[in-house]
Amino acid sequence: MLAVALVAALAAAAGIPTKGAYGGQTTADEPHYLITALSLAEDGDLDVSDELAAGRYRPFHEVDLPQQAAPRADGRLIEPHDPLLPALLALPMALGGWVAAKLALALMAGALAALLVWTAVRRFEVPPVPAAVTVGAFAASAPLAAYGSQVYPELPAGLCVAVAIAALTGPLRRGGLAALALAIVALPWLATKYAPVAAVLAAIGLWRLVRAGRGGAALRLGAGLAAAGIAFLAAHRALYGGWTPYASGSHFSADGELSVVGSDPDYLGRSRRLVGLLVDRDFGLAAWQPAWLLAVPALAALARRRPPGWAVLATPLATGWLVATFAALTMQGWWFPGRQLVVVLPAAVLAVAWWAGRTAPRVALTAVAGAAGVLTWAWVAAEGAAGGLAFAVDLSRTTAPLYRLARLVLPDYLHVSTTTWVLHGIWTVAVLALAALAWRREGGAGPLGRGLFVPPRRAGAAPPLGGRRAG
Repeated sequence: MLAVALVAALAAAAGIPTKGAYGGQTTADEPHYLITALSLAEDGDLDVSDELAAGRYRPFHEVDLPQQAAPRADGRLIEPHDPLLPALLALPMALGGWVAAKLALALMAGALAALLVWTAVRRFEVPPVPAAVTVGAFAASAPLAAYGSQVYPELPAGLCVAVAIAALTGPLRRGGLAALALAIVALPWLATKYAPVAAVLAAIGLWRLVRAGRGGAALRLGAGLAAAGIAFLAAHRALYGGWTPYASGSHFSADGELSVVGSDPDYLGRSRRLVGLLVDRDFGLAAWQPAWLLAVPALAALARRRPPGWAVLATPLATGWLVATFAALTMQGWWFPGRQLVVVLPAAVLAVAWWAGRTAPRVALTAVAGAAGVLTWAWVAAEGAAGGLAFAVDLSRTTAPLYRLARLVLPDYLHVSTTTWVLHGIWTVAVLALAALAWRREGGAGPLGRGLFVPPRRAGAAPPLGGRRAG
């Protein structure tokens, strides 16, 4: 755990020197999160009007910062972003500025990697070496390493999901219930867009408790989460003037806060993202880390075998993928690729770890594919540190050889052409065929729903979280 955590933290920190754009060390939403963190540290409030007037953002955004907040009647400016990330970064910002804030995120990336190794071994019975190899490969490559140094709520949200998964696949005693509740409550405070994933995790927790005959615990958890939800809505009405932070944004003043999903969404057109989020030439996961393709056979095998705890991985992952497909305004933007999926990628990492840990050839395949992604991230980070590219502007110009090779066979959904649709069809068929092959080779499964959420105890092993042995 410590070794993989160190690798993950160093890989994330490697991205700190790279600029977000050529006009600033950070760009897009990043400086707005940082200026809010500075306001919380110095003034104890979310009003950034004085920080903006004084140009306090200049150390991490050299050019004039575009205003995102709509001015209030009293002159206050409240950035249209949920406040938990700035709250987490307030102390680092006060102590060491933007570098310390990014280092804090890198430490979170290390914590996430360590927790994933622990969960793979203790909850899904993955041998330690395959667990370390799999988690290490994903943690030291894009997009997890990238968002361990970019100021967005994605990495902390992924950590929350990992905590929830570890709790849900355990005995859900007092400590597990507290960890689960904290993770669920934290998710929408990091970003409202994580509310569907939080709701699914809550539903799984309540289902587990009811099935176990723990009605009182289910009632307490449900009541606590309901109260937290009411407090969330009331606080947003008071702080932002709407049900979401987008109500305070100048971009949404004309069409309302719900226009964040699009004023006239084309949901049929967005369906291309079901595959595109994985294989888009510039913004797909596999372009930067080929090992993400292994999630396809892993999830198919997981659904076929249905090992204890499988639904805790599959359900939030599917939810997050659907939100990124149909609710997100776009999958391409001024950010590092994979942003919309980072929150649920810990579930995919654990699925691949479970799949890889079953045979030695799968471990070798995961190591080789993962190494390709690690090398690509190392190349990109070095290139960016040298000033050769900026993460949010011209990342696709990187000379990383494995990425340049992958571009030749991946569809370009940003500039749609006949070639795009041909490649889209080929990759759609390939993904389905790979899933079908993995399903067929995995063999039969046990009864549906058996051990749906809780892994079995091995003979003679102590119960999870230090419970007493039977007998």
